[in-house]
Amino acid sequence: MIALLQRAARGAVEVDGRVVGRIGRGLVVLWCAERGDTEREAQALLRRVLQFRVFPDDSGRMNRALRDLASDAGAAVSADTAGLLLVPQFTLAADTHSGTRASFTPAAAPQEGRRLFDAFVALARREHPAVETGIFGADMKVSLTNDGPVTFWLDCKPSNA
Repeated sequence: MIALLQRAARGAVEVDGRVVGRIGRGLVVLWCAERGDTEREAQALLRRVLQFRVFPDDSGRMNRALRDLASDAGAAVSADTAGLLLVPQFTLAADTHSGTRASFTPAAAPQEGRRLFDAFVALARREHPAVETGIFGADMKVSLTNDGPVTFWLDCKPSNA
């Protein structure tokens, strides 16, 4: 399972001209399930996403995680103060090692990818108070103001891989 994590000042997803997810300060996460992934990988990857230190501390060092922003906001936590925008993107699993056209064989089958995305979102909503999403399989227009820019590739492979 893959998460491309981007520290954002803001982010949004549109489908058919309608905003379906929007955050202020937080993380925009492009997400992909690969063949063999299970809920175990979803839990492990979500834990990393929420705890990965990408936000600056008082010294300007990346020592704070999304969970820290949520703790700071307390009862006022919202998608504007510590948002998590999850965007399904199967192309992250592309095999680009040869030729000039990507192969998507490593990606989970669409039905399984949708099931795992829904499971990932449900877990995220239990663990974090401000979760927004794109729509699996939709033609989405994703916009973000990358803060930094700061972008990290996180992955979690099945234990039998």
